[in-house]
Amino acid sequence: MPSQGRDIVEQLDTIYRQSVSRLRAALTHYIRTGERPDPALRANGSFAYPEIRLHYEGGRDPGPLGRSFGRLQEAGDYAVAVTQPALFAHYLEQQIDLLVADYGVEVEVGLSATEIPYNYVLDAGDDLDLTGASPVELSHIFPSTELAQIGDELADGLWLHDADAARPLALFDGPRVDFSLARLRHYTGTPPAHVQDYILFTNYHRYVDEFVQWAIEQLNKDDRYTMLSGAGGVEIRRGDPDPRAAIADSAWRKHQMPAYHLVAEDGSGITLVNIGVGPSNAKTITDHLAVMRPAAWLMIGHCGGLRPSQRIGDYVLAHAYLRDDHVLDAVLPPEIPIPAIAEVQ
Repeated sequence: MPSQGRDIVEQLDTIYRQSVSRLRAALTHYIRTGERPDPALRANGSFAYPEIRLHYEGGRDPGPLGRSFGRLQEAGDYAVAVTQPALFAHYLEQQIDLLVADYGVEVEVGLSATEIPYNYVLDAGDDLDLTGASPVELSHIFPSTELAQIGDELADGLWLHDADAARPLALFDGPRVDFSLARLRHYTGTPPAHVQDYILFTNYHRYVDEFVQWAIEQLNKDDRYTMLSGAGGVEIRRGDPDPRAAIADSAWRKHQMPAYHLVAEDGSGITLVNIGVGPSNAKTITDHLAVMRPAAWLMIGHCGGLRPSQRIGDYVLAHAYLRDDHVLDAVLPPEIPIPAIAEVQ
């Protein structure tokens, strides 16, 4: 059966690549010649993110769906600016196809009103020398990151609807996703594209050692895994000589929260992130990993206390969160309980 979602993603990707190409070309030309880009380029959206626009008449009721995603509550117009459509192709295709099938929505693609910040189109391997231009200078000439406009109001329940504007179609728009992708690369020392659907967090390096050893074994015996990606740019593939030494010698110590990804081609592998100590690290990394739309994540390796009946090596599954660290108090009042998720258990 043909997928409308696949066609939509291809259109999004075409627009995105064109916008990135124009922005890179203008930036390169300015650095090399000092000639500013034609103001008309910014005025006509030449550097803008692509956008999904959706219209729901409200006449079709799909009934109980049994899922928390791919749902619409009210009739109206919805839209969201999208970045790197190829990276999120599977997710976008799935969501669009569900909305079309269940709600009969009309979907179209175009340029958004949001421009791509110039720093998100620069690759690590670029030979473009930016030392001659200051970030302040470039931000006056080209689109740049506005942190004041990047937030989680929708996810935090603080978003207020403007009756004259389209409703948001997703929790995170293009600038928010790009910001998190950049931070993921910085914190974990690995490409965001290597993040898998199933994520483990730990703050003990011995669990990292165990995971790496297990992942190498899986890589060598299970064809569905293609690579073990490690902090510092290490990529281990089936049959590589002395992979443990390669991981041990990597530059993972340079990164605040080094990650290791047992990569499956369809993204169904496992990611382990060593978040270190402190709830602030945990909140930071989960805020950024959320844009990858993982299927599940679990924290492993520690518990609040031990009963006399427990021994070292026992598996302890927490069933309550006392919240003595007060990290979430500003977002979720302490009187609201955070129960364990039975499905995950």
